[in-house]
Amino acid sequence: MKGHWGAFSRHLSTIRGGSTLRTGWICQSCRVQARRKLFSSSAALREAKDKPYYVTTPIFYVNASDVLKRWQVLKGRQAILSTGTDEHGMKVQRAAEIQDVHPKALCDANSETFRDLARKANIANDYFIRTTDPEHRDAVEYFWARLRESGHIYETKHEGWYCVGDETFYPDSMVEKRVSPLTGKPFMASTETGNAVEWTEEKNHHFRLTAFRDRLLQFYADNPGWVVPSNRFAEVISWVQNNLEDLSISRPISRLDWGIPVPDDPSQTIYVWVDALINYITVAGYPVWPPGSEHEQGWPADVQVVGKDIVRFHSVYWPALLMALDLPLPKRILSHGHWLMSRQKMSKSVGNVVNPFFALDRWGVDTMRYFLTYNGAMANDSDYSNEFIVDRYKKGLQGGLGNLLNRITRPKNWSVRTAVAVMSENKDEALPEVINIQRGHLTKIAEKAAGHMEESNPSGALKEIMEFVFETNRFLQDAAPWDKSKEGDTVAVNQIVFYAAESIRAAGILLRPFIPGKSAELLDRLGVSHDRRTFQHAELHADDSYGTPMIPLGEGAQSSLFPPIPVEG
Repeated sequence: MKGHWGAFSRHLSTIRGGSTLRTGWICQSCRVQARRKLFSSSAALREAKDKPYYVTTPIFYVNASDVLKRWQVLKGRQAILSTGTDEHGMKVQRAAEIQDVHPKALCDANSETFRDLARKANIANDYFIRTTDPEHRDAVEYFWARLRESGHIYETKHEGWYCVGDETFYPDSMVEKRVSPLTGKPFMASTETGNAVEWTEEKNHHFRLTAFRDRLLQFYADNPGWVVPSNRFAEVISWVQNNLEDLSISRPISRLDWGIPVPDDPSQTIYVWVDALINYITVAGYPVWPPGSEHEQGWPADVQVVGKDIVRFHSVYWPALLMALDLPLPKRILSHGHWLMSRQKMSKSVGNVVNPFFALDRWGVDTMRYFLTYNGAMANDSDYSNEFIVDRYKKGLQGGLGNLLNRITRPKNWSVRTAVAVMSENKDEALPEVINIQRGHLTKIAEKAAGHMEESNPSGALKEIMEFVFETNRFLQDAAPWDKSKEGDTVAVNQIVFYAAESIRAAGILLRPFIPGKSAELLDRLGVSHDRRTFQHAELHADDSYGTPMIPLGEGAQSSLFPPIPVEG
């Protein structure tokens, strides 16, 4: 292996005009890409403004990530969503031992399950990376070699409390004695997660994390919105100020053999979190790609979506590792709370875990996407229940959006197409106050929703759009076009129907990232051409060609966009 790495070192030295690396290994992909150049931190890399929007998510926090990616596509920007499975570590090794299967077989099955779930949930991911993929192993081994070459790794004896469930060491200040509610036996646990910890003494490799304390704190100060929400950012800053220690980044192979071996030290396995975090740049082409194409796969990431339980890994360890190699940091870490069941953390032992496949089958893909985005919280945890899903469906989707669409498109005493054609020719005519008020809401909704999305707040954007839908329903009730039709006031009917139709057209376009299937059907029912469904079209008078349904509108509740739920509760 040393001979391979020496050859690769000479190759990199030729490319960079620098000195050779001193440890021995060469990745297969690098052998066949001799003309490519290293991932660098050049000015061109840092200042690229036309790179694709890149959002990442660990499995399985993909709903918000998918909305963020689709929003950028709606605005006409190329966007990349990467997800996948973290497949190494003690937790996987022990699970495989319990099931008496090889870890790779267990990972294969789990990975396929998550792929199926992503497809079923209509997640538009561009990449599904597995940390057992050969190209990822190449990237991890190269990243490690760069760290060692730069002097950021040293060997020492390590003692501490290790949590297999969290795959991390905890300091004494974050460990306490607890009693198991199931067995009544005492155990030592993390105060942060409640998971059991075990005392470990071993010799391993360490990353000089404490050397980056000042740089991390300065970076946080210079980028006050880097971790969202702010309360979680405050926790990160406090951790770096008060708890930062050098990071153990390997485990003895005698304890952990399911992982990537440390290059040139077969007695050690690379720490699972170092391995896992690098997947984000593996997807982006690290460590090599054609000159001038450094940004084509999106790095640095625009948003990295994580659960609150893994914020520290992404906002302390990850930026420090990137700083160590002078690589660009992600632009934002978006952290969200957990889903609870009856205000309790979901747990297999308690029996309150939701099967996502069953939920999608029961309620429908877009109903679940809507509920998870609408009710999902960033700063706090959220409660999951079938009653809450039914409530959101009936009030928002069925009673709000679906009802509004029916009220506009199904009546026989007016024509949406006629109203659009007439009003497109009379854009400057005087309007009654009730319509002017609705016109004001309509001209602001796209900007308001975009403001929330700029802050990486899909829930806020969805609530803003739905409030606009509710307001449009109130407008229609107050304007009462059915009464104007009975009076023979065609001008008033066309005005009211047009502004209601424009409102639901704009809402349907803005809802595409959130409920892609149902929003497409809404726009089909409204007769909106497929090439006029972009963010730029979510404006008043942006489309004068719609109004003739592309699909049958049907009659009765069962043929509505959101029919009654067959089983409630």
